[in-house]
This record gives sequence, structure tokens and C-alpha cells, in this order.
Amino acid sequence: MDAVSDTRQITLSRLGVRRKGIIRLVLSGSRRQRLLDLGLVPDTPIEALRRAPMSGPIAYRVRGFCIALRSSEADMILVEEVK
Repeated sequence: MDAVSDTRQITLSRLGVRRKGIIRLVLSGSRRQRLLDLGLVPDTPIEALRRAPMSGPIAYRVRGFCIALRSSEADMILVEEVK
């Protein structure tokens, strides 16, 4: 009998501050290669650190580094939130 997965994927921009997730998919688009070059590849753990006010960039910890992404860039990444 197969276990039914109760996981839910959300865009990285919806991951709450101080929440962790696992990158599952980087969607195609004009900035896809840049995101991959930053180490945002499937199965990579990521943590949302803080959000700038007024819809500014969001800071994330990935692979031991802190990076900031625009919301439009974070919308291109699907993550599975780690509870």
C-alpha cells in the first residue's frame, strides 16, 4: 500500500519569516538560470530570514549564504514547507 503524501507546495515568496522549506522546482522564465546559479536547485533546504518593508526583497538562507530575492523571483520557485 502506498503512503499518500500530505505535502503542499507553495511559492517561495509565501514562505513565512523564520520558516524553512525544501526547494522542489524552479519554474522556467527569463531569470531561471540566475536562480540556478545562486544554488536554488531542487532538494535544497532554504529558510526565509526577513522581509523588507513596502514589498521589498526577501532575505533567505541557502547553502550557508544569505541572499535577497525580489518577490517576482521568489514566485518562480516552488517549495515544500518543513513543519
